[in-house]
This record gives sequence, structure tokens and C-alpha cells, in this order.
Amino acid sequence: MFCPYCHFSQNRVVDKRDAGEGEATRRRRLCEKCQKRFTTYERVEKIELKVIKRDGRIEDYQREKIHNGIIKAIEKRPVATEAVDDLIDDIEMRLLSRKSKEVSSADIGQMAMTRLRRLDEVAYLRFASVFLGFESVSDFAKQIRKLEL
Repeated sequence: MFCPYCHFSQNRVVDKRDAGEGEATRRRRLCEKCQKRFTTYERVEKIELKVIKRDGRIEDYQREKIHNGIIKAIEKRPVATEAVDDLIDDIEMRLLSRKSKEVSSADIGQMAMTRLRRLDEVAYLRFASVFLGFESVSDFAKQIRKLEL
């Protein structure tokens, strides 16, 4: 955050309040160089992504859906909830950096699988079994062989 008066980057928050019925946070800041005060507002950016489902339907992106799938995959695994939030944040950042505001559910699932593989291999297999639609033990075996490479 740069001071609007002298463009110095060092400032401190002297007061913080909710603004606009909790939709924003208002911060009064003090520039460390020129000592002038200025106000900033922080708002949550709404994710305007559309997800194209496998059957062709289009729906709004919902963080909860990917969160729930990952939580099921890591159940009873030594994975911190902060790691799950970081994983989803990373996926969302990559989705938002794309030019298109439409993304396929397959892309989101693939991104989740890639990150889960690095995080916990058992959780990765659980997620992959649902996402890729494993129908037999041989499907698991093929995926395990890929993990071992």
C-alpha cells in the first residue's frame, strides 16, 4: 500500500472498522514518511467464474464443492486444514488468472488431483477414484503404478 501523498510504501494502520454492513473493512493509515493519514477499503473480490459441467450445464463456481471433495479425500489423513485452504486458494488464483471466465469441471478436478498428489498420496488416490470413476481394483493399481514412477 503506497501513500497517496508521497508514494512511500511504509505505513501503519491506526484504526480499523467494518464498513458497508460488513461488506468491507475500512482502515485509517498513517504514512511513516510524511505522517499524513489516508483511508483504504478492503473488499472481498467475488469470483465471477462459470463452471462447465461434464453434461454441458453451466453453473456458478462454488468453493464449497471443491472443499467438500478434498475434505472427503483427506479424511483421517495427517493433513492440516490450512493446507487444504492453501490448496484451494492456489487453484482459485490460477483460475482467476486465466483469460476466460469459464472453466470446465474437469480442469478444476485435474488441478485438485495434481496438488493432492504432492500433499498426500492416499488422499490423491481417494480423490482420483471418484473424479476418474474407478470401477475396479485394476484402476487403482494403474494409478498406484503411475505414482511410483
